[in-house]
Amino acid sequence: MFRSLAIIRQNISIMLISSILTSVACAANQEPFWPQFHGPNRDNLSTEKGLLKKWPEKGPALLWTARGLGHGYSTVSIASGMIYTAGSIEKDTVITALNLDGKVLWQVKNGKAWTGDRPGTRGTPTIDGGRLFHQSPLGNLLCLEAKTGDRIWEFNILEKFQSKTTTWAMAESLLVDGEHLICCPGGPQTCMVALNKKTGSVVWKAPSTKELAGYASPALAEYQGMRIIITLTSKGMIGVNADTGELLWHVKHKSYADENVMMPIFHDGHVFISTLKAGSVKWKINVKDGKASLEEVWRTQELDNHHGGVLLINGNLYGTSTFRNRNLWICLDWETGRNKYMDKGVGKGSLTYADGMLYTLSIDGVMGLVRPTPMGHELVSSFKIPEGGKDNSWAHPVVCGGRLYIRHSEFLYAYSVR
Repeated sequence: MFRSLAIIRQNISIMLISSILTSVACAANQEPFWPQFHGPNRDNLSTEKGLLKKWPEKGPALLWTARGLGHGYSTVSIASGMIYTAGSIEKDTVITALNLDGKVLWQVKNGKAWTGDRPGTRGTPTIDGGRLFHQSPLGNLLCLEAKTGDRIWEFNILEKFQSKTTTWAMAESLLVDGEHLICCPGGPQTCMVALNKKTGSVVWKAPSTKELAGYASPALAEYQGMRIIITLTSKGMIGVNADTGELLWHVKHKSYADENVMMPIFHDGHVFISTLKAGSVKWKINVKDGKASLEEVWRTQELDNHHGGVLLINGNLYGTSTFRNRNLWICLDWETGRNKYMDKGVGKGSLTYADGMLYTLSIDGVMGLVRPTPMGHELVSSFKIPEGGKDNSWAHPVVCGGRLYIRHSEFLYAYSVR
């Protein structure tokens, strides 16, 4: 009897181990999926596991380098075994599709290139339902078949809504909300529009705030039965009813040179933003009788994020600050706004998160691996990306499919971090 029980326990253990291994193998073999700016949930938090906790002295293995993507600051989106990005090639804005080995599969023009201050692309392609959506720096809005690059529809959003570019051109990465494509032209007619993603026709227009668009990308929040799209204009922050286009709030938030760049963070009924010189603010959202309003919780000047983004992890906010021109990595307490540390790290830059670690990329091309803890900025590993790309490395890094993707000018680097 006891021998039989032992055999049963042994068989159960074998089945459990087999099940775990199968589960891990399936997770490892899942198709890489990062279909838009800042990932599936637009929160810049990867769910991948089994990644390196420390890199070799010269950095993780470089799998391949792709070039000829055009100059720009767009990062990558990944879906259905393909990688997408955008860049300026000669006089044109060009969308590029590559396979997972870094081979260019197709390139399609999306209007003229931005040749003003800081030339190049900004927005990242959004992939949804086999289609690709992209907005050029000059407002050309394009829908393509994601596999082939065939055009489905296009128009210029600035011309259609009689708006104009801001100082450093349009930088929005488009949001798909169900059957709607959300974009923010700003100007005298509207602050935000919802388009039928299949045809490009207008579904609703939110009222104008009399401001131009900011450089931010919209975030979707769901709270107390209300769906709200939140973004930054050139001089403020807006919340729009995702179903009707009603403008729920418009609060003034004026940053230096109107550089309102960060995608707002929504969490637990609160919204947070941080911008250059204007600092960070957290509000509580109040919903009543189909309306929404904001109540300020705290604000601080100690974190004024430029364009590298901020992450919320385990009750703490992480990002770089230009506060008093020190360009430091900052950790703030989400509840109180209290500064928990300041540290030089790899220098001012952007970041992403995967498997318990921060991936921090400086504007000077230094990549860092940081263990996120409110006790201090623990820089575990770092390396310098290859020379060759011009201007600053502003494109946000991406961790997907066991790889770290770094875009710098016309180059895309893929590193193995599994």
